[in-house]
Amino acid sequence: MSAPSAAKPPELIRREDDRGIVTLTLTTPQNRNALGLAMIDTLIVTFADIAKDESARVVVLTGEGAALSGGHDLKEIQAHRNDPDRGRAFNEHIMARCATLMQAIVALPKPVIAAVEGVATAAGCQLVAACDLAVAGDHARFGLSGVNSGLFCSSPLVAVGRAVSRKHAMEMALTGRLYSAPEVERFGLVNRVVPAGGALDEARALARTIAAHSAPALAIGKRAFYEQIEQPLDVAYALAAKAMVENLAEPDCVEGISAFIEKRPPRRGA
Repeated sequence: MSAPSAAKPPELIRREDDRGIVTLTLTTPQNRNALGLAMIDTLIVTFADIAKDESARVVVLTGEGAALSGGHDLKEIQAHRNDPDRGRAFNEHIMARCATLMQAIVALPKPVIAAVEGVATAAGCQLVAACDLAVAGDHARFGLSGVNSGLFCSSPLVAVGRAVSRKHAMEMALTGRLYSAPEVERFGLVNRVVPAGGALDEARALARTIAAHSAPALAIGKRAFYEQIEQPLDVAYALAAKAMVENLAEPDCVEGISAFIEKRPPRRGA
C-alpha cells in the first residue's frame, strides 16, 4: 500500500493574466491576507517571475475578503517567542524578507496598482504605499496600527513616509487609528476613490490605459523616478537626464516621435 501523499499547501496567491494585465489576488481571507513568511516569499517569487515575463505589462494587486492585508501574521511572530532566542532570529529574517518584497515592487520594471477594498493596515498599508498607484473603494480603511499593540510601525513608515507628507505619515503611526479612503486620498496614499466594490474594475481600467504605452518607456521612467526622487536636485536632474537619453534611443520612442511629427498613429513594434 502506497504512503498517503502530502497534503497540498493552501493557495496563497491567485494569478490571472488578461491581455498584459496581471491580477494578483491574496487568497487567505481567513487571516486577512496576513503577510506571514510564506506569503511574503510567495510574493517575492511571483514578482520575480513577472519581471521576466515579456507579456506582462501592468500588475494589479488585490485581496480576497475584508482586507487587502492586515499586516504581518502576529500569531506566527508570537509562536516564535518559544524559540531559544525568543524569536529574535525569526523576526530579523521576516523583516528582511518583507523589505525585500517592498523593494521588489519598486524595482519591478512594470507598474503595480493596488486595488483596495476593506482594510490595509500596518505592513498591509506599507504594501499599498510600495505600489506605484492605488485605487480604493470608498469603504476601505487604512492605518499604521502597530502602536496599538506596542509595536511602532517603523518599517511601514519607510514606504508610507515616501508616499505621503511626513506629518501625515507620523500622524498615522502615532495615533494607530484607521483612516477613511477619502482621508488617505487627501494624504496622497491613494490616487482615487470609487464606490465600494469598484476598486478592482477601476484599477484594471487604469492598467489598460497604462498598458497601451511603450513597455520600455514605462520601465525606464519608473526606474528613473524612484532613483531620483530622494536625491538632491542636481543629482536628480542628472539621473533623469540619463533616463531621458536612454529612452530616446528606444525604437518605440523613435517611432512615436516620428508619428507625432507626421501626424499619424504610432506603429508599435515597428
